[in-house]
Amino acid sequence: MTDPIAARSRPDLSGKVRELPHRPGVYLFRDRLNRVIYVGKARDLHRRVSQYFHPSRRTAADLKTRALIEGIWDLEAHVVRSEAESILLEGRLIKEYRPKYNISFRDDKRFLLVRVNLSDPFPRLTLTRVKKEDGARYFGPFAHSGALRSTLNLVKKRFGLRSCRPLEPGERDYKHCLDHIIRQCSAPCVGRVTREEYRGRVLAACEFLEGASRQMAGELRREMRAAADRLDFERAAALRNLVTDIEATTRPARRFVREEPTTVVPERDIAELRDALRLPDLPARMECFDISNISDTHKVASMVVFRDGRADRGQYRRYRIRTVEGQDDFASMREVVYRRYRHVLGVGAGAQTPEWPTGPDGRQRLPGDFPDLIVIDGGKGHLNAALDSLRRLAVRGVPVIGLAKEREEIFLPGREDPLLLSHESGALRLLQRIRDEAHRFANAYHQLLLRRRVSESVLDECPGVSEARKVALLRAFGSVARLRKASAEEIAAVPGIGPKGAEAIVAFFRRIAKLEPGVGP
Repeated sequence: MTDPIAARSRPDLSGKVRELPHRPGVYLFRDRLNRVIYVGKARDLHRRVSQYFHPSRRTAADLKTRALIEGIWDLEAHVVRSEAESILLEGRLIKEYRPKYNISFRDDKRFLLVRVNLSDPFPRLTLTRVKKEDGARYFGPFAHSGALRSTLNLVKKRFGLRSCRPLEPGERDYKHCLDHIIRQCSAPCVGRVTREEYRGRVLAACEFLEGASRQMAGELRREMRAAADRLDFERAAALRNLVTDIEATTRPARRFVREEPTTVVPERDIAELRDALRLPDLPARMECFDISNISDTHKVASMVVFRDGRADRGQYRRYRIRTVEGQDDFASMREVVYRRYRHVLGVGAGAQTPEWPTGPDGRQRLPGDFPDLIVIDGGKGHLNAALDSLRRLAVRGVPVIGLAKEREEIFLPGREDPLLLSHESGALRLLQRIRDEAHRFANAYHQLLLRRRVSESVLDECPGVSEARKVALLRAFGSVARLRKASAEEIAAVPGIGPKGAEAIVAFFRRIAKLEPGVGP
């Protein structure tokens, strides 16, 4: 007798895969008996899950992965707000379903918690993986243990909290402690602060771990910008990493409730956005602008395009800010919006802007592929800067909005108070997708220029290498990293260098290698 389940043909999942959002989340694969066989997490659900169904995956994957792919008959996805939440949800679902293709989390491994017992004479912050009914306060769980440990060390130092183990340390413990010498402890054990003062420090640290205080992250950001202005990029990068750790640790995580699988329907989101903003037409073409700069060294901007709710990467553009002195995001936005639409309208540099004709419906007839909606990453100031540029180009009536990241506020021209949409709204999710894509594209360009500058500045310091020789060397080897590995004979073969110049370049890179541990010549 034929098994009706076995005889059933494999369902086509391509439609479900296409509708998955470009957002972090957790995905589940089910077999023909509807059993969960694999649980995975992703920064980008659409990109990650679609990889499983790419034809090349079946041939290039190992036996285990091929067996998993052959066993997939259905999938579902759960969208979360951050990668940390996806890790927590993934662990919970693996423990619940115990899928046969998952190894991690099937045991009793738990995430880290921070424990503090406020009834102790001198409370201290400790790490644990087990939450007990012992009257202590627990914070977490935290998905990123490295970020948590880094943050906890900073919290202890900033608030002067003790790390020693005795329940009630005294003068004997103080003599063997180094924390007070390096000013990482307020030394309550010898009365440097009273018990009440020390308890206040602990409560302030608890408030910080709950995510209620942003003062420390703000101070570190100011230090980071100051370091970048001094061109101390190594210090700025270290502070940036510390801020990232703090934000990953103190970002509040949701308590997960099982919901129906979530997918993106661009057509529905566009219709919701039209209704929310009261637009005359569907915003079929949307363009979004973002500015990226850490210091005055490289100021860049990005413009990304969404058509019918989906990214149109072939239309993306990136810009280097040319006319702005110092860090002025408003002026940078004014420049890039003007340059973008001057090009679209075909207005030459310095040319008189024509008066664009108006149709019977009272709307301008603009040349070129003009967007139905312009999205500016920023608040009221960024929005006004963009509107200034459009006025210079005599453009009227094109919908323009600003999206401020802090509370996802939508600023509209001529309206004092921002518009707030539900975080579950498809309209807001669409705006978040285009804003996040513009932010990613701008940051990628900024980092590329910064890497180029660091690499090329090393070659600028090489004796005897003129600008023409530098260009010839980079053209021949492609990068400073490849030039470092080249022999003197290979370098001498570059036109304009010669044997003597090649030996000087090799010797220069050897000297640099001695100053940079772990870097070869």
